[in-house]
Amino acid sequence: MPDTVTTIKVPRSLRERIAARAGRQRMTAAEVIAELLDEAERRARFEAVREAYASTDASYREETEAWDSLADDGLHP
Repeated sequence: MPDTVTTIKVPRSLRERIAARAGRQRMTAAEVIAELLDEAERRARFEAVREAYASTDASYREETEAWDSLADDGLHP
């Protein structure tokens, strides 16, 4: 079943920006909004990963460094 359509209230200037971008990219306004939301959600996921890596403890970093040191062990061409 397809999504139902609804109306959202936005300032006219924002609606015009969305319409202009949609026209340039040959997309619908809904596709532009979905693309922008997808990108914002993607950035948020990457930021969460960066924060998780930044909060690792010393033992994790030591183990990672030990594994990394084996990456150039000459066993693989």
